[in-house]
Amino acid sequence: MIKKLLIAMTLLVTPAAFAQQAAPAPAEKAPASKAHVLSRTELDNLLKQPGQLLVIDVRRPDEVSSIGGFPVYLSIQIKDLESSLAWIPKDRKIVTVSNHAARAGKAADLLAAKGYKVAGAVGVELYEKEGGTLTKITPPPAAASTLATAGSSKP
Repeated sequence: MIKKLLIAMTLLVTPAAFAQQAAPAPAEKAPASKAHVLSRTELDNLLKQPGQLLVIDVRRPDEVSSIGGFPVYLSIQIKDLESSLAWIPKDRKIVTVSNHAARAGKAADLLAAKGYKVAGAVGVELYEKEGGTLTKITPPPAAASTLATAGSSKP
């Protein structure tokens, strides 16, 4: 009798234990965007046809310079993307870029909704983790000194 009771209790507890194990970790939750996150291989294949591609980096300039990016890109911060649509060409495939592809995914969704040909979104840190090489981008020294003097009141 006790043996049957233990077996019954085990059967009742076991599904709950499996249910707890099957729950996804927070990092595995569904992406916030509909955009396809491109792998390193997918992006590398797109980059082989530069005349058909436009890379739009939606990060802040300090993120681009500290983390790195791609050698050729159009820099439009995500907050300015919608107001910049008029001068983004519609005849090219577009890849949007951010650090981990979250902002890039949102940008890709916006562009796709407006009729642009979006190939996908890329996170530069994910790209680098998969073996891709980033270009370190440093602003020219003249730009830094020009910005410093632009704010001064000296003639």
